[in-house]
Amino acid sequence: MVTAKPVDTQEPKIRPEEILILQDENFSQDNVCVVTGAATGIGRATAVAAAANNLVAVGLDINAEEGEQTRKMVAEIGGKMVFIKTDLTQDADVENAIQQAAGLGTIKYLANVAGVQHIDSVDNFPMEKFDFMQRLMLRAPFYLSKLVIPHMKKSKDGIGVIGNMASAHAHICTKNKPVYNITKFGLRALSQSISAEGEGTIRSFTLSTGFVKTPLALNQIPAQAEQRGITQEQVVKEVMMGKSRIKEMMSPIEVGNLFIFGFSRYARYLIGGDLLFDGGMVLTY
Repeated sequence: MVTAKPVDTQEPKIRPEEILILQDENFSQDNVCVVTGAATGIGRATAVAAAANNLVAVGLDINAEEGEQTRKMVAEIGGKMVFIKTDLTQDADVENAIQQAAGLGTIKYLANVAGVQHIDSVDNFPMEKFDFMQRLMLRAPFYLSKLVIPHMKKSKDGIGVIGNMASAHAHICTKNKPVYNITKFGLRALSQSISAEGEGTIRSFTLSTGFVKTPLALNQIPAQAEQRGITQEQVVKEVMMGKSRIKEMMSPIEVGNLFIFGFSRYARYLIGGDLLFDGGMVLTY
C-alpha cells in the first residue's frame, strides 16, 4: 500500500501582493465587471482582481454562502463587490442579474468562468448532464454576452471586453470529457464571433490553462490516487501535470490576473485570440 503525505487540497488564499494592478482609465468605479462562478476558484479570484483594479465587481453564482465569502474578501482589500445569487441555467435569473449590474455603473467587462465537469465516455454520457453542461457553460455565456454588449456599445467610448474561460481542452481533447471539450471549443468560437462583429471596440478572448488549484480540480486528487494506487503527489505530477513542463498547478489568482490583462488597454490587439497558459501541454512534446 502506498503511503505518503497527502497533497493540500485547500483552495489557496489570495494575497494582495499577488494581484496584478494595471493603470487603465476604464478601470474605475464608474464601470462594472460581471464575473460568473464567483463563489470559488477562478471566478472568485477574477472578482477579487477586478475589484482590486478599482472596478465594481458583480459576482454571479448559485452558491450564495461562498459568494458572500468572496464579497468579504473584496471588502478586506478595500474593493467594491456586489454578489447576486444566480442560476445561470435560468434565463430570468440571468436577465435579473444584468439588470441589477447595470444599475451599479456601466457594464464594460464580462468574465464567463462558471463550469462543471462530468467524466464519462460518449456512449455512456447522460443526456441530462449533456444538456445541463451546455446550458451552463455555453448557452449562459452566449446569453450574458447578448445582454451586456448593448450596454458596452452605449458607454462613453463604446469599448467593452468579454473574456471566456476556456482550457487546454479548447485545443486538445482527452478521453471521457466529451462535453467539457465541446463547450470549451465552443467558447473559442463564441469569442471569435463576438470579435468579428465588434469592430475592434467590443473585444472578446479566451483564456486556456491546464489544471488550476480550484475545488473542481483539487477534489479529484484523493479519488484518483485511490483508483490508481499511487500517491496524491504522483496524481498531480504524473497524471494531471504529466504533459506540462511545470509540475505545479496554477493558482486561481494567476488566472484572474490574466483576465485583468485581457480586459486592459495593454491587450487592445487581443481580438478573438486565446491566452494559452498551459505550461506547454498543447505545444510541446
